[in-house]
Amino acid sequence: MPPQKATAKSAKKTRKDDRAADREEDLLAALRRFIRVRGEDYLRDPNITSIGIGYKVTDGRRTPDLSVQFTVNEKHSAPDALEALGTAAVPRSITVDGVEVPTDVLERRYEPAFKVVPEPVAVQRKARIDPIVPGVSVGNVRVSAGTIGGIVYDRADGTPYVLSNWHVLHGPDGALGDDIVQPGTHDDNRTDRNRLGRLVRSHLGIAGDCAVADIEDREFDPATIELDVVPEQLGEPELGDTVVKSGRTTGVTHGIVRRVDTIVKIDYGGDVGVRNIGCFEIGPDPDHPAAAAQISRGGDSGSLWMFTRAGQTQTVVAGLHFGGESDTSPDDHALACLPASVFEKLAISLRPPTVHEVEETGGYDRDFLGVRIDVPVPAASLRDDVAVTVDGQEIVRYTHFSLQMRASRRFPFWVAWNVDGGSLKGLSRKGIKFVKDPRIPEDLQVGDELYSDNDLDRGHLARRADLLWGSLPVAKKANTDSFFFTNITPQMDDFNQSARAGVWGQLEDAVLADVDVEDLKISVFGGPVFQDDDRVYRGVRLPREYWKVLVFREDGELSARAFLLTQNLVQLEALELDEFRVFQTSVPELEERTGLRFSDVLRDADTLAVPEALERRTPLEGTDDIRW
Repeated sequence: MPPQKATAKSAKKTRKDDRAADREEDLLAALRRFIRVRGEDYLRDPNITSIGIGYKVTDGRRTPDLSVQFTVNEKHSAPDALEALGTAAVPRSITVDGVEVPTDVLERRYEPAFKVVPEPVAVQRKARIDPIVPGVSVGNVRVSAGTIGGIVYDRADGTPYVLSNWHVLHGPDGALGDDIVQPGTHDDNRTDRNRLGRLVRSHLGIAGDCAVADIEDREFDPATIELDVVPEQLGEPELGDTVVKSGRTTGVTHGIVRRVDTIVKIDYGGDVGVRNIGCFEIGPDPDHPAAAAQISRGGDSGSLWMFTRAGQTQTVVAGLHFGGESDTSPDDHALACLPASVFEKLAISLRPPTVHEVEETGGYDRDFLGVRIDVPVPAASLRDDVAVTVDGQEIVRYTHFSLQMRASRRFPFWVAWNVDGGSLKGLSRKGIKFVKDPRIPEDLQVGDELYSDNDLDRGHLARRADLLWGSLPVAKKANTDSFFFTNITPQMDDFNQSARAGVWGQLEDAVLADVDVEDLKISVFGGPVFQDDDRVYRGVRLPREYWKVLVFREDGELSARAFLLTQNLVQLEALELDEFRVFQTSVPELEERTGLRFSDVLRDADTLAVPEALERRTPLEGTDDIRW
């Protein structure tokens, strides 16, 4: 029977321990609410530098008792000394939800970790590198140097960014759109050579000290230098958690979370002044002492603290390092923003969104070239044939292109798209299927019932290759969107590839190659020419002509060039093709032929004189024949 008594005794102790743990958890939750509601009120005291939750320290040793911890610039007990500082004594305890909680007062001063950037540093961390990696020097052109914390992605469109601090990428004298350099100017002042990208978003406040910049002039590797891990998840730090970071100045250092739910006030200088920052505090890890007994120094700002387990770095982010002790502070410590707050405020993620997660990009952008160019409008005689398709709207939007369907023909009146030649991606079409758009009634779309068991090709109107630009997730979504049957018309061969020496499919490439196009940006309009005598095949009238208009800027002036592709289908049941012919034409001629009205700004941009009748013109034999 003695073993039974021992078991009962153990069970009783376990229940007691569980109740104690529950009480501490409840108390911790109450303290967190208290800090969120009342914390900043205490920071109005000029001597108090932060307030947070931690275990009470007695005679230099940590006790197991939770406390409301205050840090102060100067610690005094004499009333006259406190009065001289313009402060008052911190109460010995604070009652929170009916529980009397002891306070703890520590002498500790804080500053952002960018004001002093010491020289001793691994060369690799302060040199220009390509691809960039987290853990190396970075900064606004007006800031000395900080650290790239990680590679993150825009939550909406997947654009890759570097993550660091507000005071590293923005600073008191900075502004959104500023150039960001790697390394920071303290490490190498050749800013033109070292440009990385531009400042996109930033925040300085209770949610954190944080900012992101895009990556325009460099490749990147998301694995943090020396830690060799890629962050995969966001965590929430708790008292006693072990963490590690890789910073520009001190390299790899380890720490222990010793205060959570903390609010600290820091003077950022300039017109910014003192700001309250939500954070947690990290102290040294005695099992992994840092060199020179310092877990952070100036220039480490922006590093990501990662959780560790049994000395091994995990893939979970604990926080974003933004500050440490001042030069006169008697204690070694670091401050980090809560990752969930930072990622929410900056609208970023640790991984790019999938194709299905990419947010709607708005379709054709009428202001893409810096001047408003509206889409074509069908003539009054055609208005009754305009299909109302998605959510009561006549214009259907996809990634980088829009279109308007003609109900009786089940093909678009027109398709309008933008091309950013500077960010085009080479993506495969393998595995992408042609599908009907589920947003649009099936009886308004021509699908595979037309293309099976014959030589007809599914020809893209908005050329697939034109749409594959922007961030990789956006380009992938555009790739998929281009295969909706609403963007497809029947051709004997894909006319974007075949058309008489490839002219039709090379128009966009030709203008980018032969003209000094500003910013490598063009807008394109195209579609079928519907004629009453178009031959019928399987119940579908097959267009035998197509049109296209290219719009671009050159030397500050807007230019437009118009083209017509004729197919001349004969012997339709055999689907034989007489000839592809491509002609250069004019916008007014296309208006007459299509029944569409183009915007005045586009009509004015068409300055090419084509005096002879279309029937007497010579078809284009190659792109060299195009008159830009």
